[in-house]
Amino acid sequence: MKRFELIAPCHFGLEAVLKREITDLGYDVSKVEDGRITFVGDEEAVCRANIFLRTAERILIKIGSFRAETFEELFQGTKELPLEEFIPRDGRFWVTKAASIKSRLFSPSDIQSVMKKAMVARLGEIYGVSWFAEDGASFPIRVFLMRDEVTAALDTTGESLHKRGYRRLVAKAPLAENLAASLIMLTPWREGRILVDPFCGSGTIPIEAAMIAANIAPGMNRGFTAKSWRHLIPPKEWEDACEEALELVLPDTQSDIQGYDIDDKMVEISRANARLAGVEHMIHFQRRGIEQLSHGKKYGFLITNPPYGERMEEKENLPSLYRMIGERFQALDSWSLYVLSAYERAQEDMGLKAAKNRKIYNGMMKTYFYQFPGPKPPKQR
Repeated sequence: MKRFELIAPCHFGLEAVLKREITDLGYDVSKVEDGRITFVGDEEAVCRANIFLRTAERILIKIGSFRAETFEELFQGTKELPLEEFIPRDGRFWVTKAASIKSRLFSPSDIQSVMKKAMVARLGEIYGVSWFAEDGASFPIRVFLMRDEVTAALDTTGESLHKRGYRRLVAKAPLAENLAASLIMLTPWREGRILVDPFCGSGTIPIEAAMIAANIAPGMNRGFTAKSWRHLIPPKEWEDACEEALELVLPDTQSDIQGYDIDDKMVEISRANARLAGVEHMIHFQRRGIEQLSHGKKYGFLITNPPYGERMEEKENLPSLYRMIGERFQALDSWSLYVLSAYERAQEDMGLKAAKNRKIYNGMMKTYFYQFPGPKPPKQR
């Protein structure tokens, strides 16, 4: 078995959630940094991490790291990387993304260009060629520069892991699937308990909750770049990981998950997405405004991502909208409320003081996850 150093990027502020997921999968975390977790695993780990992790962006295999303050040092450092251990003679290779923080080298396009030339030089010497057809499998490489430390890694995933494959139709400002899963996993909600999203949009939070409840692995029904790397990861590893995921599904799980939206079209889109995810039977979607929010049972959860004024026409409605969220929540008996928002007056207008709030970057936007936990239900006899 090969041993890899694997890197899993995530949303800034959600490192602890991803670390717990990786540990629960049985792998040793070696490093926790802003926006990414490093852990150790073999070929099986590459497959299982891609298929099972709900909160990661992608899974990378670290090729190596070195220090570079000039482009000459970047070229020479890249040329020293053991690329031939990963990329075959006919492989198509390129630097798909370069990110630089607090480093002397900061131009992504220049970093990509210099590193590509160095890779061609290295592999040309190893394989004894001066030109590459690059007509084989794809080997996209991602590069991070942090304080002049360069880390190069192979992207095993391809399209980001938040793309589960079920969301063909989206709202105007959709919440990424892995972010939605992270929000749910930051709460004490578990299968069998009530969950309502009164601003469900394209249904992402209810669908991710249903997938968690039914133990449906998020990567079960999608492809990965590394599936074509047969010299690195035998196809049987992918087959075994998919078989494991299928065996763990709980198809008869009972749930009380609801999604509301004021737009009929979004309700239909939510139902279509839930159908593609295989959880349509677990969720009740309905056209309903926040002012109509009510529920006769106790100890439920409101987990939601309401509008927060990205568009100018929404801003003037925010105070009354958040005031209504607070009023309807307080009318519920012994419920918990969890709200992701970038609206700076969210707590004041809701008339509530969060027990905890967590800063989370939704893309480049700073948001806060406001947490208002309610009382725990009595233990079942």
